[in-house]
Amino acid sequence: MTLHLTNARLIDPETGTDAPGSLVIAGGKIAEILTQPIDNKDTVPVGTVIDCHGHCLAPGIVDLGVKIGEPGERHRESFRSAGLAAAAGGVTTIIARADTTPAIDTPETLEFVTRRAAESPVRIRHMAALTKGRLGREMTEIGFLLDAGAIAFSDGDHVVADSKVLARALTYARGLGALIIGHPQDPSLSSGAAVTSGKFASLRGLPGVSPMAERIGFDRDMGLIEMTGARYHADQITAARTLPALERAKRNGLDVTAGVSIHHLTLNEFDVGDYRTFFKVKPPLRSEDDRLAVVEAVASGLIDIVCSMHTPQDEESKRLPFEEAASGAVALETLLPAAMRLYHAGQITLPQLFRALSLNPARRLGLPQGRLAVGAPADLVLFDPDAPFVLDRFRLRSKSKNTPFDGARMEGRVIRTFVGGTEVYSAGTADA
Repeated sequence: MTLHLTNARLIDPETGTDAPGSLVIAGGKIAEILTQPIDNKDTVPVGTVIDCHGHCLAPGIVDLGVKIGEPGERHRESFRSAGLAAAAGGVTTIIARADTTPAIDTPETLEFVTRRAAESPVRIRHMAALTKGRLGREMTEIGFLLDAGAIAFSDGDHVVADSKVLARALTYARGLGALIIGHPQDPSLSSGAAVTSGKFASLRGLPGVSPMAERIGFDRDMGLIEMTGARYHADQITAARTLPALERAKRNGLDVTAGVSIHHLTLNEFDVGDYRTFFKVKPPLRSEDDRLAVVEAVASGLIDIVCSMHTPQDEESKRLPFEEAASGAVALETLLPAAMRLYHAGQITLPQLFRALSLNPARRLGLPQGRLAVGAPADLVLFDPDAPFVLDRFRLRSKSKNTPFDGARMEGRVIRTFVGGTEVYSAGTADA
């Protein structure tokens, strides 16, 4: 079936353009890009015509770093619930983390989750653990896991403290061309921390960690990358002090990219307020100066990727004293509207935003999606960047409801989501 998306505002992160146009979809791929709208339906070949009414049409989001509760924590999130939440949020490709119970550290476990992910309405690819059990003692069988379909290797927020173990894993990954995703943090300094150190932490009597812990961890990793020549992605760069080191690594020719979560782009340490555990994430929320520096880094391209860092937690693990509460927040559905805060504040353009949300993660992972180009998969999101709403966490499609944006006034609604040219979400029928 041929699909014609007319009268759209095309957001092309590859060319950096934001202009009116139309798309023709055939065989699950983008067949044609038209700069002139299709006004006369009689001139259109046989197919379905969807009038976009001037709304934004962009490549579907490729979300690098989503925690799904299968296996072991299906009560927090299943592949199906995560897929429904992703579709409603304009996320067409999920890159699932390996921090499951048990960890995805064998080809058998990877094959199991790959089969289970087939019930999701969006594409799901899986990371594998870098070390067995994510314990940082012995590396996994990277070659076998690559053969089984692993797209990258990471221990999540567990830092491999033993530099010799990490160096061996990086050397092995270099020979296979595997991508390693690290969590730049000094494990000793960050152990037990609940917030970023400073006046706020002292007033609240909470254990804090200096942003320098991130810089120290990143510098360690860059030394090992320089030594081994491996491909490396830092999952979250959240502190201004880390940015010069990141710039230097790129300037020196290291194969390094960096990401940041939407929460660190839109929230700061004062949002925690009176011990609000839904704002407890890892790394902890930073100062406003750090937030602004990171936003500028995304706009300039120094930070390559923006992700949700979707981490579902149940009510029992969040309804605890702040220091004891679990870290993490759900963000598959809130990623795009939260990102619109940066757009409406004039801090970032829509092509720059989708370069970080779609194009760059797809490029880094060697995936064909994330772009508006003839022949690319028709993974698309149609959204209204100006549509206002008040977020009600109980209307989220995720099984877990731990969002820091509950009750927040937001702008930006997803209208339709397409995966391979097939509509997987429509705002008109979502609540039917």
